Amino acid sequence: MKIDFIADTNFLIYFHEGNSKVESFVNYRFGISIISEIELLSFQRITSFEEIQLKSLLNNCFQIDLNNKIKEQTIQLKKQNQIKLPDAIIAATSIVNKVPLVTADKGFSKVKGLNLILI
Repeated sequence: MKIDFIADTNFLIYFHEGNSKVESFVNYRFGISIISEIELLSFQRITSFEEIQLKSLLNNCFQIDLNNKIKEQTIQLKKQNQIKLPDAIIAATSIVNKVPLVTADKGFSKVKGLNLILI
């Protein structure tokens, strides 16, 4: 399946909340790193209703699992940047799949080689 971009976790939260910052992206096909699913569903104060809604949203996304290419790219990003492991995996997913990362997290702007769309 062809995707247009990787959605960062905060993009998914904005999407779920109906935030206008993501309106222009809703008609595109987007993928997510498995890390974003873990981050969303492991939030401690998530209600049962929110969990059901988020799982429905995630089921409509193209999920990208970890693989050797993403693992190797993540290692390089961690060596070259002061970046948290989940963010490194998400950035590596974007780089390996050669699609932009859409996020509101300005911390990604320091990652060289990342095609970044800040919202």
